[in-house]
Amino acid sequence: MKKTFKLEDLDCPNCAAKLEKAISEIEGVRKASVSFIAQKMIIELDEGDLAAVIKAIPAVAKKAVPDCTVIL
Repeated sequence: MKKTFKLEDLDCPNCAAKLEKAISEIEGVRKASVSFIAQKMIIELDEGDLAAVIKAIPAVAKKAVPDCTVIL
């Protein structure tokens, strides 16, 4: 299953790479792709883990890139 999220205040490509790596490490996420230009993130995840992954995303994102906000 794929899910797309809008991002706010993602400042640079380096921050996008940090965010992508951090989100990819959440249990249940198969792949994360973050676009600095489009200010969006696409994740591929296991269907059974959707609620747990969505709950974990904001905290993980804030830890990796404090200025960035994920719009759920």
